[in-house]
Order: sequence, then C-alpha cells, then structure tokens
Amino acid sequence: MHEFSIVQNLIDLVEKFASKNGADRVSKVVVSVGVLSGVEPHLLELAFETFKEGTVAEKAKIVIEVEKLKVRCFDCEQILEKEEPNAICPLCGSLNTEVEGGDELILKSLELEYEEKEAQDKS
Repeated sequence: MHEFSIVQNLIDLVEKFASKNGADRVSKVVVSVGVLSGVEPHLLELAFETFKEGTVAEKAKIVIEVEKLKVRCFDCEQILEKEEPNAICPLCGSLNTEVEGGDELILKSLELEYEEKEAQDKS
C-alpha cells in the first residue's frame, strides 16, 4: 500500500510548513486526489489517521477532494471532464487527446493554529 509512504511524505511537508510559519498545531489538511493518481482516497485517509499521531497534525482532519479526469481533445478542440478512466474524448470519440488533469496528488491547503502567548509587562 503506497499510501503509507505518500502520507509519510505529506506529514513531513505539513510539519516543515507548520515549523516555518511558527504554528503550534495543524487542524486541517486539504489534499486533491486525481482519479488517475493511483491513490485510493479511503486508504489515504486511513494512512493519515495512522501516521499523524505524535506529530503537529495529531488532531488534524484530512479533507480529500477527488478530482475528475480532464482531457483535451485536439480534434474537437475541447477540454472535458469525464468519469471513465481513459483518454477517449467523450464528445467525438477521438483518441487524439491529452490528459490535462486528474492525475495529480496536491497538498492544497493547511489550517494552522497558534498558541496565544501571554503579554509580558516590562514594568
């Protein structure tokens, strides 16, 4: 299950970003998973829940947005979303196409939390 290694890298990115921005915790992680990315969303969520323990994202919720396949057809000059995992143009049936999206795995956003520091009086 390669989702484990993907999540390990994701947690590393989250921790680096949180540290760089001085955050104490991460409360939400949003990722975009394309249908052709080879990543199973439910396995990604399971792996995240397993590997987040003991990290800055320990209490974080993961939000997985599944992206449809987008193909550009050079014959009918359209960019179309489709459900089927193939590059056949759904309008004209052409194979003269190119994948434009739906094959990525993207860390889209993080919700960071900061501890409130008590102001010290310099009397």
